[in-house]
Amino acid sequence: MPFPEQTYAVFLKDFRLEWRSGFGISTVLAFIVSSLLIVLFSLRADQLPVNVQSGLIWILILFASLTTLSRVFVSESERGTLDLLRLNAPATSVLLGKLCYNFLFTLLISSVTVLLFLVMVSLTVEQPFLLLGIIILGSSGLAGATTMLGALVSQATRKGAVFPVLALPLLIPLMLVLVRITQSAFTTVADETILNDLAALIGFSGVTISASILLFDNLWED
Repeated sequence: MPFPEQTYAVFLKDFRLEWRSGFGISTVLAFIVSSLLIVLFSLRADQLPVNVQSGLIWILILFASLTTLSRVFVSESERGTLDLLRLNAPATSVLLGKLCYNFLFTLLISSVTVLLFLVMVSLTVEQPFLLLGIIILGSSGLAGATTMLGALVSQATRKGAVFPVLALPLLIPLMLVLVRITQSAFTTVADETILNDLAALIGFSGVTISASILLFDNLWED
């Protein structure tokens, strides 16, 4: 089977499994809605400054992502299908297929969280295209970092406890940039650091995905 078809087959397998079970989507949606309600009523999010609101958005997205993104490899380990996957697809196809799935899942999480937050808080987006670009780049950065970490965690004994410990230090720089640049999407003021922050997001995504591709082959074969 050609390389693109192998990658697509891995992606389609994960997508179908998630669609049939619905566990990840239902869990994340319940988490997002309950967290937003807590933030709205306990912190009065509609009265907070824009920089704090931007931080709350990405904190919610981060923790919603951490609850599910490791499952692409952990579920293979729990079902005992890792060896079967090794026999039927090369390492790069497995990584890219699961990375594409994680990216789409993270993009869904980010889009739903931002949309619900904007509606509940009645927050106006002054630069919608900038916000759309931030969501896409932020989702790719989260997916790129967590996919490789999910592969590492799947080899550990206590998978649930290890993943957040490894992921949070790596994702903190990404979160700081995302929070800072998201503020600009809610204002009409042109910030000189926008281009630098966008370049930083692209660089983070590129580095994490490239490092994952280079390192995953050794991890997958061991």
